[in-house]
Amino acid sequence: MNTRGAVVAASIAITIGIWTAAWWSWLGGNLSTAPIQALVAANPISEQAPPKKVEAESAPAAKVQAPSVTPSIIVLPFANLSNNPDQEYFADGITEGLTADLSRIPGSLVVARNTAFSYKGNPVDAAQVARELDVRYVLAGGVRRDDEGVRLNAQMIDAETGRMSWAEEFYTDRAGLAEVHKEIVVRVVQTLDLEPAEAPAAGIEPSKGDPEGRDLIMRGWAWSHRPYSAATWQEAQHAFERALEIDPGSVDARIGLARVLAGKLAEGWASSVQQDPTRAERLLGEAIERDATRPAAHFTMGVLRRMQNRLAEARSEFEATIALDPNDARALYHLGVTLMFLGQPEAGIPHIQNAVRRDPHDPNITTLYWALGTCHLLLGEADEAIEFLGKARAANSRLWFPHLYLAGAFGLRGDIDEARAALAQSIKLNPAVSSLSRMRANNAWIANSDHWTLQEKTINVGLRRAGLPDE
Repeated sequence: MNTRGAVVAASIAITIGIWTAAWWSWLGGNLSTAPIQALVAANPISEQAPPKKVEAESAPAAKVQAPSVTPSIIVLPFANLSNNPDQEYFADGITEGLTADLSRIPGSLVVARNTAFSYKGNPVDAAQVARELDVRYVLAGGVRRDDEGVRLNAQMIDAETGRMSWAEEFYTDRAGLAEVHKEIVVRVVQTLDLEPAEAPAAGIEPSKGDPEGRDLIMRGWAWSHRPYSAATWQEAQHAFERALEIDPGSVDARIGLARVLAGKLAEGWASSVQQDPTRAERLLGEAIERDATRPAAHFTMGVLRRMQNRLAEARSEFEATIALDPNDARALYHLGVTLMFLGQPEAGIPHIQNAVRRDPHDPNITTLYWALGTCHLLLGEADEAIEFLGKARAANSRLWFPHLYLAGAFGLRGDIDEARAALAQSIKLNPAVSSLSRMRANNAWIANSDHWTLQEKTINVGLRRAGLPDE
């Protein structure tokens, strides 16, 4: 096992962000200006009228005609309608599962989980969200789980007309959640004017594991999506470990556990720099052997390969991820950056652009703008580089690397005063990178020959003009 890339992953201080998914009352009227979550709360699941009981052979709903343009949708966080706030993870898991499966529909554009969850906890206007993100459809709902079972409502809004495309209420036990999930996905696919057969098998038929194991997997993802800390990731690891004990054949538990191990390694929290990557690789190998159609398994393997500086293998894994899930914003970003470090920045740009389109509210949007700016800078396009690197700096001015690369861009364009100011701020934030040799030593990826050749002609020219020494 080559551990140098793992050490670099922590030292570069660019948050990789490898986390992505987990799992999955009729409301009438015009929702174009109505707060969705407020309406869900104001129209609680009926206690009198018996809700729809989902059976294994539920009849498909009538198809709703949609326009011929690329169908676009956001799944807003489902509201937790239980009196117990501890059930929040369950509602989030439903949202994440639906997002993950809809994301795999060919020809669709699905807003990423991070951007969708930026609306969580606040009343939102369906039309406004659709305008902000340039999407046609909004899927929203609420869920209540108690000792008796699970009651779930879902509604799909056509933001162009401001009307409900469909709305449905479901009641099931935990074991029947897969059927509810399946039916909602089928309804969305039909509304988008796609045939169910065109949707991926994983989206139409989610795996059915032990209900307690599935619950632990949802808890594990909920912990992993919290702000990074050793304690929260330990909780996530414990949940995935328990899920694997309960269901030793679980593919999802293997992927989740491998994701946590890789994440701990990237953040420098690994209990064993050698053992954790080895175990993560074994878990991912087993997951892919059991089900090679899981995008999350290929994505996590790609991140491991990148941390090991095995970029050609990482590229293959990210390409496999996107072939299975063309809307995976994280995989699009990582593929673009991997191509950049392979010395192919022009090929990387469209992938990163697609990532930004699908996840414009990513809390790590700084890294996406940084990557776009760096690709343009490596191509000698200083004006474009300054535009995107300026956005990266504005998104998070406390990170050192946007300042450093802006210094290179300003220097390449001949704006020496701006270059020197940006370089001074970069060194102030991270004194360890105070020369080109230290920059190279702290990042094994940029030392790849094809990338370094481009950097010598562009970034390094600008940095030297800004006053960064070679040694």
